[in-house]
Amino acid sequence: MKRGVERAYARALLKAVGLTDKDITKPFIGIANSYTNIVPGHIHLKDVANAVKEGVIAAGAVPFEFNTIAICDGLAMGHQGMRYSLPSRELIADSVELMVQAHRLDGVVFITNCDKVTPGMLMAAARLDIPAIFVTGGAMESGCLDGKKVGVIDVFEAVGKAFAGKITQKELARLEDTACPGCGSCNGMFTANTMACVTEALGMSLPYCATALANSALKIRIAKESGEKIVELVRENLKASSVLTKDAFGNAIAVDMALGGSTNTVLHLSAIAKEAGVSLPLATFDETSRKVSHLCSMVPSGPHDMEELGNAGGIPALMKELTPFLHVDALTVSGKTLKENIADAMVLDAEVIRPLDKPVHIEGGIAILYGNLAPKGAVVKTVAVSPNMLRHSGPARVFDSEQQAVEAMKKRQIQAGDVVVIRYEGPRGGPGMPEMLLPTATIAGMGLSESVALVTDGRFSGGTRGPCIGHVAPEAFDGGSIAVLRDGDVLTIDIPNRVLRVELSEQELKVRLADWKPREPKISRGYLSRYAPTPIE
Repeated sequence: MKRGVERAYARALLKAVGLTDKDITKPFIGIANSYTNIVPGHIHLKDVANAVKEGVIAAGAVPFEFNTIAICDGLAMGHQGMRYSLPSRELIADSVELMVQAHRLDGVVFITNCDKVTPGMLMAAARLDIPAIFVTGGAMESGCLDGKKVGVIDVFEAVGKAFAGKITQKELARLEDTACPGCGSCNGMFTANTMACVTEALGMSLPYCATALANSALKIRIAKESGEKIVELVRENLKASSVLTKDAFGNAIAVDMALGGSTNTVLHLSAIAKEAGVSLPLATFDETSRKVSHLCSMVPSGPHDMEELGNAGGIPALMKELTPFLHVDALTVSGKTLKENIADAMVLDAEVIRPLDKPVHIEGGIAILYGNLAPKGAVVKTVAVSPNMLRHSGPARVFDSEQQAVEAMKKRQIQAGDVVVIRYEGPRGGPGMPEMLLPTATIAGMGLSESVALVTDGRFSGGTRGPCIGHVAPEAFDGGSIAVLRDGDVLTIDIPNRVLRVELSEQELKVRLADWKPREPKISRGYLSRYAPTPIE
C-alpha cells in the first residue's frame, strides 16, 4: 500500500492524517475498538484504546483506531431488539475484515467486551490470519444492597418476584439503583465474561486479561503491554492461525466446562473454529464435559463473581489446575507456550477455584441432549440445574413466541411440573435466535426453577439458571419435531443420560409432521431478512 513510486498517492493521503516519512516505514497496527456510550461494558474502552496506542507507539509502530458496533444483550432483552444480537456477530466480523483488508494493516489489537463482539472479533482474527491480540474490556464490580452482593441478574429475577407479589415496587427500585455500579461487563460468568475467559484460554489475550476488572489499573497495564506485544508479533510474523489450533480450542472448551460458562460458547466456538478451518463437532463439547469437572461456582448459579475469580488466581491458576486435560504446548500471543504462561500461576483461594479432587460438580458445565425432540441436538447448562430437575417429565405448555410465554407467566398460568416450550425463535424462525433471559429469570423469580423446565429452539442467556434447554435442532421453522408439539404432550428430560424426547410414537410424530405447514418469515425487510429465507449452519 505504501511502497514504490506507484504508491505516491497513498503516501500523500497518509501524510494528510499527520504521518511523517519515518512513520510510513513503520508497521501499521489496527486497533478495532467496540467503544460505545450506550453499553456499560464498553463505555470505558476509549481509555483502554489509548493505553494500547501508547504501547504500539512505544514499540515503534503506528496505531490506527477504528470502531465497530456493540449491542448490549441486557438492553436488547425481552423485546424485538434481541433478534438483532446474535446476527450482529457476523456484521462485526465483516466490518473488521473490511477495514483491515482495505488498508492492508500489518496487525490488529481487538478491544472488545460484550456477548457477540468478542466472538465476532475472534472470527475476524481467524479469517484475516495476520498477527492479532485481544484486550477484553473486563468485568463490572458487583453492586451491594443491604450488605449483599448484587448484579443485573438479580434485577431480572426480581421482575418475576414482582409479578408474584414477593417484592414491592420500592424494593425493585432500590435494586435497580445498586445492581450495576459502573463500567464493565456484567459481574458473573455470563456470556461476555465466559468469552473473555475463553479468549484467554485460546491463547489470544495476555495472561490475567479476562479477570482484570474494567476499572482497574491492571486492565490498563495489560492494554499497554498488548500494544507493545502486537508489534513484536508482527515482526515475528506470528499469525492468528499459529494460535487458533485444534489444541487451543480443546483448551478453551476444557476451561469453559470448569467455569460452568454460558451455553452460547457452543455457538461461538463453533463459528470461530469454522473461520479458523478447525473441525469442532458438537459432540466435542459433551465429551469434554464428561471428562472435565466443574471447579468454579460462579454467578449466576453460584456465589462467586469475576473479581473473586481474579483474586483467586484467574484463568492461569485455573488452567494450572486443569493441566492433565490441557494441551500445554499450545502457542499463545504472549509468544510463549501455555505451559510457560502458567508456570508461576497459583490458586490463591481453593473455594473459588476448587481442586480436581474436590469439584463443584463431577462433570463440566454443558451437556448436549438428543432424542426425538432434538435429533440434531440441544444444549443445556448442567451446572445451573438443581439436582431435583436433572430428570424431569411433565406436560408441555407450548408457545409460539417468547412474548406469549412471558404473558402466561405474568398471569400465573404456569404450574409446578410444567415444561414450557417456546418455539419459532431459532436462527431462522426468530429470526436471529434471540436469548430467553426474561422468561427464565421470571420463572426463577417466581420460585418455580425447582419444578418447571423450559425448552426452546432459541437460546438462553449466560445469566440463565434452572433446567433450561436451548438450541433445539431442527428448529420449528424448519419443521423440527418441536413444531408439532401440543399442550399436554409429555416431555422427558434426562440430563445424566443426555435425553430430550416427547412421549409420542414414531407414527404419531410422522402424522403430525406430514400435516405441518411452513410459516412465513416474521421479518421480510432489513438486516434480519437475510437470516429467515436461507439455512444457517
